[in-house]
Amino acid sequence: ALQHTALWMFDQYDVIDKHTQSGLDLLDRYIKFVKERSEIEQNYAKQLRNLTKKYAKRGNREDQDCKFSNHASFQEILNELNDYAGQRELIAENLITGICVDLLKKLQDFKQERKTHLADVKKAQQNLESSFKHLENTKKRYAKEWAEAEKASQQAEKAECEVYATKVDVEKAKQHAHARTHTAEECRNDYAAELQKYNKEQNNHYYTDIPQLLNKLQGMDERRIRSLADGYCKFSDIEKKVLPIISKCLEGISAAGTKVNEKQDSILVIEQHKSGFEPPADVDFEDYSQGIKSATSESSLNPPKVRGLIWPFSKKHKVNLYRTLLFCIDQKKITDKPIKDYSHLPPEQRKKRLQTKIDDIHKDLQKAQDQSEALEKMKGVYEQNPQMGDPSSLEPRILEMTKDMGRLRGELAKYETWLSEALGGEESPFPVNNNTDNLFFFHLRTSMSSRVTHDPDANIYAEFDEEFDEIESPIGQCTALYSFEGNSEGTVSIKEGELLSIMEEDKGDGWMRVLRASGDEGYIPSSYVKLAS
Repeated sequence: ALQHTALWMFDQYDVIDKHTQSGLDLLDRYIKFVKERSEIEQNYAKQLRNLTKKYAKRGNREDQDCKFSNHASFQEILNELNDYAGQRELIAENLITGICVDLLKKLQDFKQERKTHLADVKKAQQNLESSFKHLENTKKRYAKEWAEAEKASQQAEKAECEVYATKVDVEKAKQHAHARTHTAEECRNDYAAELQKYNKEQNNHYYTDIPQLLNKLQGMDERRIRSLADGYCKFSDIEKKVLPIISKCLEGISAAGTKVNEKQDSILVIEQHKSGFEPPADVDFEDYSQGIKSATSESSLNPPKVRGLIWPFSKKHKVNLYRTLLFCIDQKKITDKPIKDYSHLPPEQRKKRLQTKIDDIHKDLQKAQDQSEALEKMKGVYEQNPQMGDPSSLEPRILEMTKDMGRLRGELAKYETWLSEALGGEESPFPVNNNTDNLFFFHLRTSMSSRVTHDPDANIYAEFDEEFDEIESPIGQCTALYSFEGNSEGTVSIKEGELLSIMEEDKGDGWMRVLRASGDEGYIPSSYVKLAS
C-alpha cells in the first residue's frame, strides 16, 4: 500500500517537499506553544505564592487572631493556595521536560532525515536525467550517421550511372557508401543498447528507487505526526496527573470555609477580653438639705482611694534625712531578668496569662530535670568506665543545669504566688525566702544605731533627737516581692527585694503605706510585699 501510494506521487516532488516542511514547521510551532504555556503556568504559580506570602500571618497579633475560626480558616486557605501554586509549578516543569525536550530532539532528527531523503531523490533524478541525455546524444549520432550513409549510397549509385565516371571512381564511391553504412549500423546498435539501458534505469527509478525514498519520507512524516499526537495527549495528561492533588487543595479550601463557627468566635472573644470587673454600683442620693457630704460610687472599676500622707512634724527635710541615715544601707543587687506579673491586665486576662506562663515553666523545668538526670547517668558511667570519658568534664554542665532549675523554680514560685493572688486564694506554697536579707538588715541597722548613739560627735543628731517623739514610728517591716511603678498620686515606686518599713497597714482595700530607705513614702499594693517574720 505504501509503495502504491508512493508510485502515484512520483511526479509530485515539490508537493512532498512543501508538505514535509509544513509538518516540521507545525512541530516547531507546537514546541514554542508549550514553552509559552509553561511560562504562563510558572508566572501564575509565582504570583500565587507572592499573594499567599503577602496575606500570610505576621507577628504576635495575627498569632492571637488565629485562635478565631474565621482567621484560622483564612490561614488554611492561604496554605492550600500555596500548595496549589506548587502543583502549577509542577505542571510547568513537566511541560518542559515531558514535551518540549523530547519533541525538540525529534524535530532535529526529522529535519536531518528529511534533508537526507530529499537529497537522495534529487540525486536519483539527476542520474536519470544524465542517462537520458546520453541516450539523446547516442540517438543524434545514429541519426547523423544514418543520414551520411544514405547520402553516400546515393552518390555511389549516381556515380555508377554516370557515363563519364571511371571504374575507379565508381569503386571508390561504393566503398565510401559501404563504410558509412557500417558506421551507421554501429551507431544504430549503440543507440539500441543505450535505449535498453535507459529504459531499465527509468523503470528502476520510478518503480523502485523513488518509491523507496518517498516511502522513507512518508514514514518520517507519519512518525512526526505520531510524535505530535503524543505531545497533544501529554499536554492533557500532565495536568490530569496533578488534578487529584489540586482537587484536594480545593476541597481543603472548602473545608476551611465549613470550619468557621461564628458563635464559637463570639464566645472566644468574650473569654479572651472579659476583665472580671463588676459593674459600677448605683449612685447614692445626695441630700444637701440634710448637710450630708457628697457620696461617691464605690466600684471595682475605680482605682483604690489613696489616703493623704500624714506628716506629724514640720521639719520634714530633717526627718527625711534622719530616716535616710537610719535606713540607707547597701543591699544585695538582684541581677535576674525582670519578670512580668501582668498586673496591667484585667483580672481574667491576668489569670490566663499567668497560667500559661506557669505551664511553660513546668515544661522547661521538666526538660531541665531530664537533661540533669541524663548528665548524672553519664557521669556515673564515666566513673565506672574511666576510659569512656572524664567525669569532671560534666561538672560545669551539671552545675549550670542546677542553676537553671533553681532559677526556674524561683520564677515558678513567683508566678504561682501571683496566680494565687489573682484567684483570691492563699499565698503560693513556694514563698521567696528573704530571712537572710532581713537579718543582715537588722544587724546593720542595730550597728548603725549603736554607732550613732555612742559617737562623741552625735550632737549633730541632737536636733533630730529633740523631735524623735514626734516622728511616726514604723509598725513593721516587709520585703518587696515584685517591682512596682508608683505613677499615681500618693503611690511610691519600689524594687523587687527592697526592704521597706510599714507605716500604715492594709485597711482592706489592698493598699498599704510604706517608707523606703531613700526617705520616699507612699502607698503600694499589699500583695506586692511579704511581711518580715
